[in-house]
Amino acid sequence: MRIEQVMTKPPNSCQACHTLSEAAQMMRDHDCGCLPVTARDGSQRVVGMITDRDICMAADLHGKPLRDIRVGDVMKEEVRACNPGDALREAEAIMGEAGVRRLPVVDEADQLLGLLSLSDLAREAEREHWWKRQEITEAEVGEVLAMICQPRAVSKSVPVIEKPPDEDLVLWEVAKALEDSF
Repeated sequence: MRIEQVMTKPPNSCQACHTLSEAAQMMRDHDCGCLPVTARDGSQRVVGMITDRDICMAADLHGKPLRDIRVGDVMKEEVRACNPGDALREAEAIMGEAGVRRLPVVDEADQLLGLLSLSDLAREAEREHWWKRQEITEAEVGEVLAMICQPRAVSKSVPVIEKPPDEDLVLWEVAKALEDSF
């Protein structure tokens, strides 16, 4: 089974000059959670990806209305992609390594042809469930999902408290105890 047989086509996309408000509207209109970002030169060359999560995080971090933030300001520029003739297992491996649920499908010139999601893989695995020779299994899709969902390490930015002179020792001990409880 090849990617071209299960990918979503034609894919929806946006450009870096679009606002996050426009990108969110496109996602809502097309019932999708991400959009490949294509070059402004009119080609379908993929230059980034934006997800609904990217939009939510940008709204919080930038403190501006979505109409005032450009896709190009928050999109991921390092994009992993797959080719239409690749096997589904190759896409599974890329998703797991990159920690992403969706991959743009591109040709040899990086022109956008489709979009492959983990959901596409899950539906195919379910369809093949009773086949003697499955191309992809539900267990494999589950393993990829588990890889993708690994929590990132959270750094605790608690300042280091240095020991003060003896007169403030009690306060230092309290502060140190609080620090250790984080």
